[in-house]
Amino acid sequence: MFTRNRRKKFLKEKFLYTQHPQVAGQEDSLSSDLDENLQVLSSMYQDCYDVIFKTFLIGGQTKAVLIYIDGLSNIEEIDDHVLTPLMEETDGRVYSSLDMLEKKLHISKTKEIKTFKECIEHISIGDPILLVQKNDWGIAMGLCKWEKRSIEEPQAESVVRGPREGFVETLAVNTSLVRRKIKSPALKMQPMKIGRYTNTYVVIAYVEGLADQTLIEEVKNRLQRIEIDSVLESGYIEELIEDNSYSPFPQLINTERPDVAAANLLEGRVLILVDGTPFVLIAPITFFSLLQSPEDYYQRFLISSVVRILRFVFMVFSLVLPSIYVALLTYHQEMVPTNLLISAASSRETVPFPALVEALMMEITFEALREAGVRLPKQVGAAVSIVGALVIGQAAVQAGLISAPMIIVVAITGIASFMVPHYSQGISLRMLRFPIMLLAGSLGLLGIMLGVITIVVHLCTLRSFGVPYLSPIAPLKGRELKDALIRAPWWKMNTRPHLTGEFNPTRQSSGQKPGPSKGKE
Repeated sequence: MFTRNRRKKFLKEKFLYTQHPQVAGQEDSLSSDLDENLQVLSSMYQDCYDVIFKTFLIGGQTKAVLIYIDGLSNIEEIDDHVLTPLMEETDGRVYSSLDMLEKKLHISKTKEIKTFKECIEHISIGDPILLVQKNDWGIAMGLCKWEKRSIEEPQAESVVRGPREGFVETLAVNTSLVRRKIKSPALKMQPMKIGRYTNTYVVIAYVEGLADQTLIEEVKNRLQRIEIDSVLESGYIEELIEDNSYSPFPQLINTERPDVAAANLLEGRVLILVDGTPFVLIAPITFFSLLQSPEDYYQRFLISSVVRILRFVFMVFSLVLPSIYVALLTYHQEMVPTNLLISAASSRETVPFPALVEALMMEITFEALREAGVRLPKQVGAAVSIVGALVIGQAAVQAGLISAPMIIVVAITGIASFMVPHYSQGISLRMLRFPIMLLAGSLGLLGIMLGVITIVVHLCTLRSFGVPYLSPIAPLKGRELKDALIRAPWWKMNTRPHLTGEFNPTRQSSGQKPGPSKGKE
């Protein structure tokens, strides 16, 4: 039982739970005096109008209190399966044990709690708690219910052929979507909490026997060392666990698609699911996995391979095409065909700026229009970005501020950047485009070569949870090239990636090349 000094000290330090939720000792255990417990909890939830304290009598004689948050708990279930059976008149029986109360409650999910910390945790997620007089324990009931978004197709990862479902903001729904894809007890999910104030649930998912145990432990260690006030989105965690924070290239994939998550699990990778966001993190990754689309594996391999090669080519265009245009017009006119050079020179007669300034102006304007289109409402965003680009480009050419070839180059570069499947990878290429343009304006093609060599050297030194970023090209893994620059047919991809599926490398049986069956003669 709390003494007066003990209760005063406890209330004075009540925010200790918020700052350090892992601290829990004997001092914060529940008392057998219901009024003492009620006073502590009501003081902690002072000025919280949505926290309901419902005091009633069990069987008409034993005092109890039910605590829940309006909007997070299922009020109908509380009325029908908690309050109604407990408030019924009995034959004088006193419900003083946990077993007797659980038999009275028509609820499948209950848990005994003995500390104030446990009370706060369950109340915060919507589970009502029941405290009974003369008992130093309580009961948490799994009756949480809140509004949630329905399962829809991810807008940022839409495909022509493939599943149309995507992750949502509810963690339990996301884990169930993964379970629907991988129906095996080998799929393990380990929860933890991160964030002193938010206590955000984070789940590590992997397939036992496929994922490297060292990788699993490394992911756990990086997550456990995070000490932060809040985790509101998986981007918080991504920045805190990546190998090289100063690299412009992403070292984890974020996806909204359960099929992509399941496919990576079956290759020996690890998922990090965060409550409150539809974006799931995947580790480790490589540079080539960022240029793979889920649709590559649903179309026939010839179509997928051609599209993937086209994607790589246009990725290079999005990085260096404006820089090549600037370098050729500024330093290497002899490399341009005569007719083309005359046409470009005539279009630049009235342009008062050098090619570098012209390119920078157009690229910055295009990026601004793109961001404006993203931030504006959907009904006007696309119209503003397209019409703005057309109107501004045409007006700039007629005014003699920008040449027509520059408009074409910027337009091709913009289209090329949209071919990168993952938004985070496209952002990094767009950001690197500007320093390469400056190098091209200063040193010509030599500057472009220096910039590209610097990027390649950086990629060679980059790691994602210990996996080389340019694998399987550097280091070279011949058998894994089947799913790098091209996509080989499924009947040839018999093994998993070496660095993630090392312990169970066989994906399927060999000798499955299709063909007409050989009938008996």
